[in-house]
Amino acid sequence: MTIADAPARDRRALITGLGVLAPNGLSTEEYWKSVLTGESGICELTRFDTSAYASRLAGQVRDFVAEDHLPGRLLPQTDVSTRFALAAADAALADAASGPDTCADYAMGVVTANALGGFEFTHREFRKLWDSGPEFVSVYESFAWFYAVNTGQISIRNAMRGPGMALVSEQAGGLDALGQARRAVLSGSDLMVSGGVDSALDPWGWASQLAGGRVSTVQDPDRAYLPFDAEATGYVPGEGGALLVMEAASAARERGAPRVYGELAGHAATFDPAPGSQRRRTGLIRAAEGAMAQAGVRAADIDVVFADAAGVPALDREEAVALNALFSHHGVPVTAPKALTGRLYSGGGPLDVATALLSLRDDVVPPTPHTRQVPDEYGIDLVLDEPRHQPLSTALVLARGRWGFNSAVVVRSAEA
Repeated sequence: MTIADAPARDRRALITGLGVLAPNGLSTEEYWKSVLTGESGICELTRFDTSAYASRLAGQVRDFVAEDHLPGRLLPQTDVSTRFALAAADAALADAASGPDTCADYAMGVVTANALGGFEFTHREFRKLWDSGPEFVSVYESFAWFYAVNTGQISIRNAMRGPGMALVSEQAGGLDALGQARRAVLSGSDLMVSGGVDSALDPWGWASQLAGGRVSTVQDPDRAYLPFDAEATGYVPGEGGALLVMEAASAARERGAPRVYGELAGHAATFDPAPGSQRRRTGLIRAAEGAMAQAGVRAADIDVVFADAAGVPALDREEAVALNALFSHHGVPVTAPKALTGRLYSGGGPLDVATALLSLRDDVVPPTPHTRQVPDEYGIDLVLDEPRHQPLSTALVLARGRWGFNSAVVVRSAEA
């Protein structure tokens, strides 16, 4: 197939494989079970001594053994975030029953997002530099820290020579990556691996996250991260994320893809107006409207919203105002299962998309754990306590990054 053939083919962007690696689940179904039963991955950080830090809780991926997933030659050249990305990509491709054996190399591509880089790898190598000298620094430091390395390593490992991109837009980056992968599919690529993971749970990375001023200092894991709660004080950082396999509908059908989770039907990204601006609406509203317009749906067609859910009172209030403007008072169920994992930076959006697709598959809205009291002024129908079973066909997923990034995607079930 050539790009010239694309207009005559069904190029809807279908999700045919999920690869999840999260603090509360090392596989898609393990994670999904944890979401529905309220099993949290937030605990005291154990990678180093955190006793001197104001915040000591994190969504930490435990029991991941890199040697079980990757060949030995890759271990010396990869940061923990790249190991997560490679493992998640392998899982997604296995789930889709696809890869180099089923698709031509130039018809496959990779788009990933990364917000933090290879913090742990770089911190270790810098310590060698300071303690022992430059001759002890790994040659792999030249790329292991880099934001684009996950795209490169996944491409090399799977002989994917088509479009390759890397995006850096903090918490919004993962949705932006999926949007760019969709664009590649619409332009002629048969298959894209896309999403994001992040990890920075070493001393340097941890200090960098705390310096942002939005991390909760509450030490009770059940009360530290409370999206849309009257007692919200900030968020808990986490690590991990999700990689997805996205295929053109024609290509998936021709090769006999074993399953289709749904369609990524629309995406839009915006920036917030400058502080003090009065004539422009918030960028989150414009992103949501753009994604819905691209998907050809109205607000009334959205069955559930997976919120950005910053856990910072001012940001939660802003998002609630946007949701009211889009859907009216209590107009649509809203959920934030990320309260079980912490905010995963570039991994958060793709993990929410995977969760949304599982919700559509099983007709259930997962609850927002631990949140108890939503201020009346927010006017949102936040799903609390227990999963809500109802027919679902279309979901809106939102993400906001620091410094004004906004991103939104619309996903719909395969039957919609």
